[in-house]
Amino acid sequence: MGRIEGKIAVVTGGANGIGRSIVERFLAEGAKKVYSVDMASGKYEHPNLRHIEASVTDRNKLAAFAETLKAEEGGIVDILVNNAGITRDALLSKLSEDKWDIVLDVNLKGVFNMTQFIAPLMIANGKGAIVNISSMSGEFGNVGQSNYAAAKAGIIGLTYTWAKEFTQKGAAVRTNAIAPGYIETEMVLSVPEKVLDVLRAKNPMGRLGKPQEIANTVLFLASDEASYINGQLISVNGGQRT
Repeated sequence: MGRIEGKIAVVTGGANGIGRSIVERFLAEGAKKVYSVDMASGKYEHPNLRHIEASVTDRNKLAAFAETLKAEEGGIVDILVNNAGITRDALLSKLSEDKWDIVLDVNLKGVFNMTQFIAPLMIANGKGAIVNISSMSGEFGNVGQSNYAAAKAGIIGLTYTWAKEFTQKGAAVRTNAIAPGYIETEMVLSVPEKVLDVLRAKNPMGRLGKPQEIANTVLFLASDEASYINGQLISVNGGQRT
């Protein structure tokens, strides 16, 4: 029996990278249905997976998606993983307003948007698990990532707030966050090998993380094994802090 057997999950940014690993792990662990929400087309071959092509910045599409959940699942959503994110890196002196706005819009407001539609369904059902994907940059900052670090730090603040807010009427709706370090995704592996060597050398574990290692942590927080874990940030970065 899987660790989330029979549960219904929503994963944003589920088409590629960390999000895809989360989707695949949920399906392997017995999820009744996984909804992958992503701007990119999702290419899956699993009967329990449904891909929703939508941006987390499009509130009209997210509202329609919430209505779909009510119609198809009776409004039951057990797990929400807010994973969708982008980067537009630049030093502050060269950071355009457009790059600032789009990263904050997708990475932070997108989390607000999706959760505002899904959390009420969980609260009405009396239970649920929300896992927000932050970043090591949100914890410690990073050169050239003012926009990204600000958005990911904001996610941590939302997590702490929602952990209190969503439980105040007795609902067992837990909200936690994960802060990944440098992970072997398509985006990270696209940088020059000499840069990757520097990143590996800076990490106490001497390597980059794997998407499956983030998915494992998400699975734990989403499962009933973590039923008394709420309002926490878990760093999955090999011990790296800079």
